[in-house]
Amino acid sequence: MVNVIGLGYIGLPTALMFASHGVEVVGTDYNKELVATLNAGKTTFEEQGLDELFNDAVKAGIKFTTEYQVTDTYIVSVPTPYDDFSKKIDACYVNAAVKEIMRICPKGATVVIESTVSPGTIDKFVRPIIEENGFVIGEDINLVHAPERIIPGNMVYELLHNSRTIGADSKEVGEKIKELYSAFCLGDIVVTDIKTAEMTKVIENTYRAVNIAFANELAKICRHDDMDVYEIIRICNMHPRVNILTPGPGVGGHCISVDPWFLVGDYPSLTKVIGESMKVNDSMPEFVLERIYNIMKENNITDIGKVGLYGLTYKENVDDYRESPTLQLLECQKKHLAPELKVYDPYITKDIVDNQYHDFDEFLKDTELVVILVGHDEIKNNMDKLEGKIILDTRKVCNSDNVYRL
Repeated sequence: MVNVIGLGYIGLPTALMFASHGVEVVGTDYNKELVATLNAGKTTFEEQGLDELFNDAVKAGIKFTTEYQVTDTYIVSVPTPYDDFSKKIDACYVNAAVKEIMRICPKGATVVIESTVSPGTIDKFVRPIIEENGFVIGEDINLVHAPERIIPGNMVYELLHNSRTIGADSKEVGEKIKELYSAFCLGDIVVTDIKTAEMTKVIENTYRAVNIAFANELAKICRHDDMDVYEIIRICNMHPRVNILTPGPGVGGHCISVDPWFLVGDYPSLTKVIGESMKVNDSMPEFVLERIYNIMKENNITDIGKVGLYGLTYKENVDDYRESPTLQLLECQKKHLAPELKVYDPYITKDIVDNQYHDFDEFLKDTELVVILVGHDEIKNNMDKLEGKIILDTRKVCNSDNVYRL
């Protein structure tokens, strides 16, 4: 039996995928309300195909509880934030989960850390906890790192089809966990050592962050000299060895906006490009805010209440708002002591910010400047509702040339 610890955006789909493919699974989370919701037959966030997967897993016998289980395999999938000042990983949730596992696990158990961690985190934090509890790693307890590689909006497909990395102290243990994940994973599964597995996961997200930063910096340069960044990128990408990404209002989610900082925190003198790239991405919400103020001035809009931000999530067609550019922009705005801008997102049904609307038409009423921060299908399919509005399109979803861009 597999005990999956942490039933959030990664842990829940992973637990459901194992269960629906014949593995006995118990999902554990300290959040009583979350566990009660799952036991009531409801998922806790929206994701394409998740409800169907949930139903299959329930039929297969998956259980949800706040209690850790006595079993031979644990998969830890809890959050890994970073310290804002030092930029180093905060492993408190991983540490707490491993301590609880050590309290009840039998000898011979395997602990799989699926949470994204910086290189050396398992050596620095997890191994000492296991050893302090009197276990000998490799004899009494096996330790593995199997980082996830999925994205909100396409989780179910990517869980099935993406390749995986398994890091283990021994080939034998790595192959055993590879076989476990092979229950559902159709992609290649590579077995390596733990520190390499830690590094590869962080590097994948860092690579993406650096490339996004290049596009964002290019947008700033072009804005400064009144050039069309999108036309420049289009032409440059006609070169067979050039593939510049599209700039945006910032970077959100719990991967690209967080993981590269782990490297900056651990290797501050060696991560000049990475560190500056992260600063560029983090500066984009304030850049957008400045664009808003300039457009207001140009169009004689003096009432901040006439400006509406479309989109609260960090990407299109999901309900995940962790680290979203919109939230970052609102934080920037607070520095100016101005009333909070009105906001609307069709995927966020509960109030998470002030001045939040839950009806698109009501949001558009009396709004003169609409700032598109997320390219949900809703707004792509309802551009006619924006007729007569001034539009700042930070996602390039409007086909019309008569809009403001980054």
